[in-house]
Amino acid sequence: MTATEAGPPAMDPEDSGTADAGRDLVGADTTSTRSIGAVVPAIAGAGAGAAERIATLRARLMSPMPDDRLWGWLGPLLVTAFAAFLRFYRLATPHALIFDETYYAKDAWSILQHGVEWNLVKNANDLILAGHDNIFQACSGTGCGEYVVQPPVGKLLIAAGEWLYGLNPLGWRVASAFFGSLAILIMCRVARRLTRSTLLGCVAGLLLALDGLEFVLSRTGILDIFLMFFVLAAFGCLVVDRDVSRARLASAIVLQPGDDAGPRLGIRKWRVAAGVLIGLACASKQDAVWYLLAFAGLAIAWDIGARRAAGLRDYIRGGLVRDGKWLPVTFGVIPLVTYILTWSGWLVTSTGYDRNYAQTKGVTTPVISALYSLFEYHKEMLQFGVGLSSRHPYMSQPWGWTVISRPVAFYYQCYTTPAASHVCPAGYTGSEWSSEVLAIGNPAIWWAAIPAMLFCLGWWLTRRDWRAGAAVLGVAAG
Repeated sequence: MTATEAGPPAMDPEDSGTADAGRDLVGADTTSTRSIGAVVPAIAGAGAGAAERIATLRARLMSPMPDDRLWGWLGPLLVTAFAAFLRFYRLATPHALIFDETYYAKDAWSILQHGVEWNLVKNANDLILAGHDNIFQACSGTGCGEYVVQPPVGKLLIAAGEWLYGLNPLGWRVASAFFGSLAILIMCRVARRLTRSTLLGCVAGLLLALDGLEFVLSRTGILDIFLMFFVLAAFGCLVVDRDVSRARLASAIVLQPGDDAGPRLGIRKWRVAAGVLIGLACASKQDAVWYLLAFAGLAIAWDIGARRAAGLRDYIRGGLVRDGKWLPVTFGVIPLVTYILTWSGWLVTSTGYDRNYAQTKGVTTPVISALYSLFEYHKEMLQFGVGLSSRHPYMSQPWGWTVISRPVAFYYQCYTTPAASHVCPAGYTGSEWSSEVLAIGNPAIWWAAIPAMLFCLGWWLTRRDWRAGAAVLGVAAG
């Protein structure tokens, strides 16, 4: 029995109304002219009532998008412009290597000059702040390579800023400011699609724009902002895919009726995009691997839910087999290939750390040798992370993050004058003025998020609202 022959399907409580699946994450209509050209003749050939049945089935599967197309773009762009002003204004201040900029600004410059991270002279920070950029130790071969435990994408993006503006605070922070601002636009558009409200989408973007932690990370040349951006963008692609695939499913059930598991939708471009983006997130910081697992589970749940809501009796097999068979590609092969390609600088040069490990073991086959060396390098990274036991003064536990129990001081400097022209000398006891960069979330947002997430958990458990479940899963994966 097909969905059009079945009775009212089981569906998400919020999935009602007429359908408009054709709006993408940052574009207008994902239903291309090509696909329309294919569907219209098929409807004509399917006989009277096919278009009506498709519309009815789409209404079961999806809620309509807002019809304020102009404001759907103008509102998010205004919020993004406001956020960008805050993030780019006086971006070069303070003139210092703050927090982990001491690693990533120099690693990025090394990648820009040599393709990989090289060992540095001991006074590299002083040389950089004095305007010099020759900060590398004299070396040859693999003896040049610095041992680093973070993948290259974030450093490559920082390097792009240094290529534009040089080895200075503006150069190593501009990429963070750009991606931190662009994340606001994506948040607006994703939240608009989730809530079907342009106003709520803009409110979500504005809250992110005013969050202190996102603000500080957007103005600091470290990796976390790139991790957040790519994870958010990958989630946005999944949300777009949810709408697009449900629209396709409705058409395919009517036009290509089959068994109780429903039609095959094939590999889906928005899931491919999500796979690439989550691969880039992992290549920014490997912590993103938890989102890879979470998003794969989310995709399976949404596929099963779509077929169930469409009235297909064998919806589990349809979701797991006919849709799920592509997950190893979109959330396995594609992220892995993307991740490996980001190591191209290390793979094509000969001076990276451990680059010639395979040759020392007698493995000299081209490509295989390089990948074997890369694999061994990652084993060392994993051993470092697992074995790391030294304490840090700003160390905190995950259960303390939401209550902001331990904010992190990225930078602090004492001055003897309000003009910040003279640094306090050692042992100074007179009047002082302080300059500080404190990575702390906005308490009004973070503390309010605690009951909000508890509500989402309860709402998902009692009402099975997919949006609430996605929000809870995103927090849990992070």
